[in-house]
Amino acid sequence: MPIAVFVLTLATFILGTCEFVMMGLLPDIAADLQVSVPMAGWVVTAYALGIAVGGPIMSLITSRFSRKSSLMALMVLFVIGNLLCVLAASYVSLLAARVVTSLGQGAFFGIGAVMAANLVPEHRKATAIATMFLGLTLATIAGVPIGTALGQWDGWRTPFWAIAGVGVLAVIGLSMLIPANDNDAKPDLRAELRALKDLRIWATLGVTALFTGCAFPLFTFIAPLLRDVTGLTGDGVTRSLFLVGVGMTVGSLLGGKLADWNVNRALILIAVAISVVSLTLRWSSPYWLLSQLNWFLWGVATFAAIPVTQVNVMRFGTGAPNLVSTLNISAFNVGVALGSWAGSLVLSAGYAMVAIPVVAALIAIVAGIAAMLCARFSSSAV
Repeated sequence: MPIAVFVLTLATFILGTCEFVMMGLLPDIAADLQVSVPMAGWVVTAYALGIAVGGPIMSLITSRFSRKSSLMALMVLFVIGNLLCVLAASYVSLLAARVVTSLGQGAFFGIGAVMAANLVPEHRKATAIATMFLGLTLATIAGVPIGTALGQWDGWRTPFWAIAGVGVLAVIGLSMLIPANDNDAKPDLRAELRALKDLRIWATLGVTALFTGCAFPLFTFIAPLLRDVTGLTGDGVTRSLFLVGVGMTVGSLLGGKLADWNVNRALILIAVAISVVSLTLRWSSPYWLLSQLNWFLWGVATFAAIPVTQVNVMRFGTGAPNLVSTLNISAFNVGVALGSWAGSLVLSAGYAMVAIPVVAALIAIVAGIAAMLCARFSSSAV
């Protein structure tokens, strides 16, 4: 792999860490800003909606520039957003700062994937894209636990200082190591918009949103669950997040194998698995050993869905590859917003933390039904 691909991996790592580290910091942020944990959960929802809405918009705005210039501008916006998070003096200002931070993330992933593919020969394009998105897996294994540990050691603002610092390094790396590619053919936006008339694309994007939505009621409130229900200390939460990250890595690899086997059947199988492991957390959470095993299996099941849903969308998005790639990131984050909203709603209604796994399991069942309907619709639609 050219070193430029690994610069994109670093950027993906820091973007993923920024999005997911909030899960480990939620109780600390709620306490410092004097809001409830459910209200703090809206910060996660706002970030996800910022990606979902900002992705296609920023993709269109940056389409007139070279990919290198676009990637650098989007990363600079990301750094500025993290600095605003550090300076946030109130809940509202943190909410606004997180939205600013999120706006360019979807477009960065979409443009970065095309850039990574263009940096290597034809037979290595898939490997280059996979190498770039390895940063997301590393974010769950290393970025989130390290960020959580930093926040517990020196306050929740410290991880955002660190993220902004690494973001600056990513900007420098993009400037020095990414080729200009000014001669690349610009995407035909009209042709891509016309291709979006295919209803199968929208059906598969809906499936992506639901599969993400069944993961994030639990992922958003994982730290409060581990602290308040399982009774772990701050160090224990960090170790558990690392274990979940390992499970997610295993799930990503497993999902790729399942996608090669049969996309439609894989989605149904994964939906059943997510519903079972989520519901089991309702009873295993108070017990340390059982909960740790359960969280690992939950990480495997939820992240197995990601490569399968990606392939599911790509099957029908060949006529609009750039826009569909960004829209799938948006659909993923619509699911993040849906899941975090559902978890916040449960807690705001007065239910105990252990009710969240039940809601996650119900959304997983809906995702499985949607996958079955989508498979039938896709086979019959023109």
